[in-house]
Amino acid sequence: MTHSKRRLACAAAAGVAVAAVLTVGTSTALAAPPPPGPGVDQIVSSPNMKQLANVPPTAPLSGASSTGTDLAFTGNYAIQGNYLGFTIYDITTPSAPRIASQVLCPGAQNDVSVHGNLLFLSTDSRRTDDSCNSGSSSSGTTYWEGIKIFDIADKANPRYLKSVKTACGSHTHTLVPDKAGTDVYLYVSSYSPSTTLADCQPPHDKISIVKVPLAAPATASVVATPVLFPDGGNPGSSRTSATTGCHDITAYPSKDLAAGACMGDGVLLDIADRLNPRVIDRVRDDANFAFWHSATFNNAGTKVIFTDELGGGGAATCNKKTGPTRGADGVYDISGAGDTRDLVFRSYFKIPRFQTNTENCVAHNGSLIPVEGKDIMVQSWYQGGVSVWDFTDSANPREIGFWERGPLPNGGSGGTWSAYYYNGNIYSSDLVKGLDVLDISDPATDGAKSVRFTELNVQTQGTYSG
Repeated sequence: MTHSKRRLACAAAAGVAVAAVLTVGTSTALAAPPPPGPGVDQIVSSPNMKQLANVPPTAPLSGASSTGTDLAFTGNYAIQGNYLGFTIYDITTPSAPRIASQVLCPGAQNDVSVHGNLLFLSTDSRRTDDSCNSGSSSSGTTYWEGIKIFDIADKANPRYLKSVKTACGSHTHTLVPDKAGTDVYLYVSSYSPSTTLADCQPPHDKISIVKVPLAAPATASVVATPVLFPDGGNPGSSRTSATTGCHDITAYPSKDLAAGACMGDGVLLDIADRLNPRVIDRVRDDANFAFWHSATFNNAGTKVIFTDELGGGGAATCNKKTGPTRGADGVYDISGAGDTRDLVFRSYFKIPRFQTNTENCVAHNGSLIPVEGKDIMVQSWYQGGVSVWDFTDSANPREIGFWERGPLPNGGSGGTWSAYYYNGNIYSSDLVKGLDVLDISDPATDGAKSVRFTELNVQTQGTYSG
């Protein structure tokens, strides 16, 4: 899979062996990479992690076109996007999730976020219209792509409310509440413009901002299209992508900050004025970062983890040949204050296990594990599995635990797209295997089990204490 905006799946799971790794405190030690990996579909893990449950894909969201994508959480429910629609799971009993409802509504990638009774769905593929009965469109002049809005007050019966068309579609989106509590904004990330596409003309150095009035969500509309790269951004090279938009933005609303992963650039944004995000600092790593994919702040808002989706998520980059600094995470400290804040590179992190040459593997979506005073993250690496790692010492990140499946039969592509920690457990959205629920029991992370959220959109970070 490439970085084409129209790719079938945004699969990525990284990791390259980086010598011996020790864990924090009295945590289980992974003193050296384990012996050659598991067999086909065989599950292996560190002693401190285990699988509690798996819910495989179920019709109508199953079959050859089914691809699991991102996750969001509200109350006792997990919502999983899929290229065919979305599924709402009741996770009241994490070891026995059950499907509350499924909505067939095709359109890549169908990344999800939730606010109260509203569900937002990203569509980044040209469709014949904005309905859930639409077909794929090859037209460059008459098509629809953008944001869909659903009412999920009744989790068993979601209702489609509204669509909002956005320039170049919506590859991902980030929910940003306003300061008055009356509206939410969706920062829509999209990229790869073309002169052949009527609604995605170059240059596309901007994002779209959709305003959703909470009292009247059916009136949602695009209200701003701020340009983040007036100079055109990174022109690209043989090793790194040109910047033609953003792939993903993570907001930290209480700190009026956001971090953008924008193909060839990583940016720190001031979002005090929600409709006018301003770039405070911009960084590049043309030597090692092929595609700036996503971002995660630490709880204090003093660090940012950027991920590099080398190979577009479809390549086997967790091997000796690729090395430990490509397809990895970049750990950056934020120094200074106000408009003088800078992103300062400190280290790379990549999973300390080689994967086979059939396993797509690169850094992908993850979230903080809410341990007060520590910076600990759980993260997907596609067929590299789920990794839990500590970056409290920015210059010396360390893995705490891992869980993974062996290669898919016949060298197939898949693995875990998103791995997020929510109310005591890790939930993993697998491209082909459905929903996995994992447990980590470790002195380094046990403090997080007492932290509870009523809602979680990982790209909208909140502050926690435990």
